[in-house]
Amino acid sequence: MFFSEDEIRRYARHLVLADVGGPGQQKLKNARLLVIGAGGLGAPVLAYTAAAGVGTIGVVDHDTVSVSDLQRQVIYATDDLGMPKVQGAKAALGRLNPHVEVEPYCVQVTAANAVSLVAGYDIVADCTDNAETRYLISDACFHAKKTLVTAAAGQFDGSLTVLKPHLPGADGTPNPTYRCLFPRLPEEGAAPRCAEVGVLGVLTGLVGSLQALEIVKEIVGIGSSLVGQLLMIDSRALRFETIGYRWDPANPLNGTQAAALVAP
Repeated sequence: MFFSEDEIRRYARHLVLADVGGPGQQKLKNARLLVIGAGGLGAPVLAYTAAAGVGTIGVVDHDTVSVSDLQRQVIYATDDLGMPKVQGAKAALGRLNPHVEVEPYCVQVTAANAVSLVAGYDIVADCTDNAETRYLISDACFHAKKTLVTAAAGQFDGSLTVLKPHLPGADGTPNPTYRCLFPRLPEEGAAPRCAEVGVLGVLTGLVGSLQALEIVKEIVGIGSSLVGQLLMIDSRALRFETIGYRWDPANPLNGTQAAALVAP
């Protein structure tokens, strides 16, 4: 285990924290995290995991910074308008923690590249804003045997869960897949994007911070996991509810009649 003098000072509150300490901080330093989507959810995930000392962070986003993003995507500033988000994210994380290696991918996730994107990382954060991409990412993580922390936010509500369908559950059955929770893509128009219906800016900060918390817990190996648990957040009532879900034997990934599948 080796930390520079700056790292010891920087991570001092972790190093004295029970259940993290030096071994936990070393796990964070050695970890490779891929964040897909550098927007409302991705901004706090990137900021907090970089601040925590996750050693390598990949950032996937094909978009540029627009003025409407600044209401919630807090790692960017007005001077960043028109800049590729991955470039802005790399600069922001470099200012926050120079010990973190940032690997930018200015691409859109597709069926052709999803598996190759996630393959080089230990854990993946889905911070995207559309259902089609969520299915692509969750399928890719299943095939690549990667832990996925996926979240969503829209209007005043958010949700969060952890997926490890490549591993068995405590009862010996497989852990559930994303397709066990949401078997089919929603019908056209049933899940409108934030650009159409809006989103409370601070909500994305709340949900993204919780997503970062789950990522850190998964890397360090502390606390209980949200595998098989969907955390639902109602920001208007400030109400949190957790519902359980289980492996569906009919799901097409690790079900009893599973077939190879990558695209939704």
